[in-house]
Amino acid sequence: MRLLVLGAGALGGYFGGRALERGLEVVFLVRPRRAAQLARDGLRVESPLGDIRRAVQTAERAGPGFDAVLLSCKAYDLEDAIAAIRPAVEAGACVLPVLNGLAHMDTLNDAFGPAQIWGGLAKCQATLAADGVVKHLGDWRWLTFGEQDGRMDGRAAALAEALGKSKGLEAEAVPDIQRRMWEKLVHLGTVAAGTVLMRANVGEIVRAGGRDFLLALLERNAAIAAAHGHAMTPAFLDSYRALFSDPASAYTASMLRDLEAGGRTEAEHILGYLAEAARRAGVEDTLHAMALLHARAYDQRRQAGRLA
Repeated sequence: MRLLVLGAGALGGYFGGRALERGLEVVFLVRPRRAAQLARDGLRVESPLGDIRRAVQTAERAGPGFDAVLLSCKAYDLEDAIAAIRPAVEAGACVLPVLNGLAHMDTLNDAFGPAQIWGGLAKCQATLAADGVVKHLGDWRWLTFGEQDGRMDGRAAALAEALGKSKGLEAEAVPDIQRRMWEKLVHLGTVAAGTVLMRANVGEIVRAGGRDFLLALLERNAAIAAAHGHAMTPAFLDSYRALFSDPASAYTASMLRDLEAGGRTEAEHILGYLAEAARRAGVEDTLHAMALLHARAYDQRRQAGRLA
């Protein structure tokens, strides 16, 4: 299969590199500066599951001939990303978005139609260092996706089979991708709101006495999901109660890393979406509103050039 990867940052670089290892033809759609970096140094991934360093194909414009597009941009870049991939999608490629949250799905469906848009989620902690190295921060390596109508006989299933399951990547096509995306939003909304409000990782919050605070966020996010038709299973909740109770955990959200680096965040896409969903569902929204306010106030300072 032929895969177009938008960007070669944290997720695009990691999953694109693993796709290359599996024998797929991969082209990275990147800006000139990143293209020059890749031409000089190759794609470099440092991972506890095995490093990658290899030459890659890049392009500055999309074109026909791709089976799928891996869309790994930040939510605030979605409109530009849609314009960039449009030639490939209009030529027949399907879109596998691994953006955080759910708000992007309506935008993509409106742009291209739901038949070519898959649901998708990545469970992978990675970051792009200043020197262009993709640093994989743990052993999370899961890429889960599926066609919105639940079909299991189309290109999503074929891509999952081509990517397969190996030490560095476990790809799976599923018939219930909407539920899976809500599961991720419940856990992501918890870690994002908690770590952004407290400016600390999970273990630091727990050690400071914040376990009940994190668990309250988790329960409220689960209540929001249930009100929208996607109740969390007891096993799911038990696993994340344990994660958010671990005093040794270094887990944090990419939103906090972006904030600490003085960059833009996906607060509106994640925290804003959950705050509005809580209000629609009649779920107590004070914690969500405070997290969103915190992120918006930070953004005001960033835009004014007043960050420390």
